[in-house]
Amino acid sequence: MARIFTNTKLIALLAVLVLVVSIFGGILGEKFGGGFLGSPIAHIQLPAESISSSPIIKSETFGKIYITNTMIATWIGIIMLSLVAYLGSRKAGEVPSRMQGVWEIILEFFITTCERVAGKDKGRVFFPLVMTIFLFVVSANWLGILPGFGTIGRVETPEEVFHHRGIDVHSKEQHPSDEDLEGVRLQVFEKLSDNVFILNLGSGQSETNGKIWMEDHGHGHSHDHEEKSERAGLLVPYLRSANTDINTPLAIAIVATIMIHFWGFRFLGITSHLGKFFDFKHGPIGFFVGILEGVSEIARLVSFTFRLFGNIFAGEVLLIAMAFLIPLVGLIPFLGLEIFVGAIQAFIFSMLTLVFATSASASHH
Repeated sequence: MARIFTNTKLIALLAVLVLVVSIFGGILGEKFGGGFLGSPIAHIQLPAESISSSPIIKSETFGKIYITNTMIATWIGIIMLSLVAYLGSRKAGEVPSRMQGVWEIILEFFITTCERVAGKDKGRVFFPLVMTIFLFVVSANWLGILPGFGTIGRVETPEEVFHHRGIDVHSKEQHPSDEDLEGVRLQVFEKLSDNVFILNLGSGQSETNGKIWMEDHGHGHSHDHEEKSERAGLLVPYLRSANTDINTPLAIAIVATIMIHFWGFRFLGITSHLGKFFDFKHGPIGFFVGILEGVSEIARLVSFTFRLFGNIFAGEVLLIAMAFLIPLVGLIPFLGLEIFVGAIQAFIFSMLTLVFATSASASHH
């Protein structure tokens, strides 16, 4: 075994062989009789999906409340962070353990950075939020590349898919057009479980669209697909990276913005901080600059949100595409890239929070 790992020629030959098998077994080799490793490309959509077809809460007061796959991922991230923090601090001592040592290095780096940017006193005040944002964002980003995210879930029925697309197939007054129905992509799943389906290598299924499905099932010509163990629909994963749901980056951005202005009021006072946006002392120019400051606050909130959301969502789409085109090895380099991008985006978000908090707590004169 040791000789195998020291023989560079053999390693190179095995790597080339795996690459050839991956390309021939993927969608690229399907035209040449391959495709045996192929799997259907996962369904991609911007909104988070509900893990249950029925709402958890349904009332006149709260309306319909669903639990989405990004909410599950968020809870898992919070639990894991809490567990790691507990294990790293429960036996803290002068001679640190490995986990305590790692935590001390991370905390010391961020404390030092906060003090250098904002000063010793303000840096200590800003540190808890900056550190929390970094840890939560990086853990959420890294969880999203683990096996099972985006590949294990339930199969959404065609009726649910039509409803989410805003198509009412049961309406007698306005029947959906053929173009609308053809635009609805459906997968035909074989040997389908009622609750859990795993999208693994070699599980390639045929595809259809809403028009064909309606012709077979919507006009009294329903085939007995249950006997064939086949069902059309789309896979709704039980787990999806939290930051691919725009609500999560938006929530973090709102919390960061509120705290930034809170610190502005705390260190400058209400009058001085509001004077940045409502400046009547310096004539028309000061008033116009105040308007620009207000616009920049809104732009900052949008920038916070879409920078994180766009990068993480694009990374998820990239991983899906590479797994579809080149199974086995196509994901490997991009997984490393996503680990790097996930850490960088978390660091950027936390550092921008620190910089904006420092700016908000400094006099605008």
